[in-house]
Amino acid sequence: MALLSRRSALLSGLALASCGRKADAPAAPVKDAMTLQDAVAGSWRTAADKARDPWRHPVESLEFWGLKPGQTVVEFWPGAGWYTDILAPYLAANDGKLIAANLEPADPAAVETVEAFRRKLEADRKLYGAVEITAFGATSGPVAPAGTADLVLFLRNLHNWMAAGIVEKAFRDAFAALKPGGVLGVEEHRAAPGGVQDALAADGYVDQAYAVRLAQEAGFALDKASEINANPKDTRSHPFGVWTLPPVRLTAPRGEPQDPAFDRAKYDEIGESDRMTLRFVKPS
Repeated sequence: MALLSRRSALLSGLALASCGRKADAPAAPVKDAMTLQDAVAGSWRTAADKARDPWRHPVESLEFWGLKPGQTVVEFWPGAGWYTDILAPYLAANDGKLIAANLEPADPAAVETVEAFRRKLEADRKLYGAVEITAFGATSGPVAPAGTADLVLFLRNLHNWMAAGIVEKAFRDAFAALKPGGVLGVEEHRAAPGGVQDALAADGYVDQAYAVRLAQEAGFALDKASEINANPKDTRSHPFGVWTLPPVRLTAPRGEPQDPAFDRAKYDEIGESDRMTLRFVKPS
């Protein structure tokens, strides 16, 4: 009986100790090694690029498209790398991967553009990480292995691809690269609604309904649209198309010398173009 009493007392003591012990605190959430805000504020970005942030809204746009740590992202035609300077450091710091589907090197100008972009990335591999450069153009192959990308970005390039006759291919190539459920993000100069779309987009503007139809024909579903990059002051009636506005600021037709007598005041007052911001999904 004494043995049983001692055992009962011991069990009771353990039970009381267990009741009095605080529950283990939940693990603290893992923070991004670099936040999107950090990447946008990065000292490596030029002052000229940062000056455009109020027009391009990179944090809001990338959050709208669903950029997250660990993703594989394909950026079509990155140009000089305005968005690459945000995407590459963010993804490199957060176990992600950036694929830059650059110009297809079909002419010397394209070759130099691609090489300048490559040199920029290689000059600071620690910052940019291992960005993979592929090609997109009329005769290019896959921009990424099929079904591997989480996010594909078309950033102010639909009009260029329309002029080159490769816009349908762009949507098809993006669809092939994305995983089921993956996202296509589009930013593009927006034409006034209700007009007839010029197949070559000679003024640089694209009808939003036309862009949606192109995506749907490639198999995408429109998830949502945003007015993040809207500019109601843009009349779209400019002598040299969208390139009359900042940041290009033409004062003469493209390919001709700039006209110092051209009055830029009202176009600079408008600011950058009115833009559609769209999110499409590859159906699962």
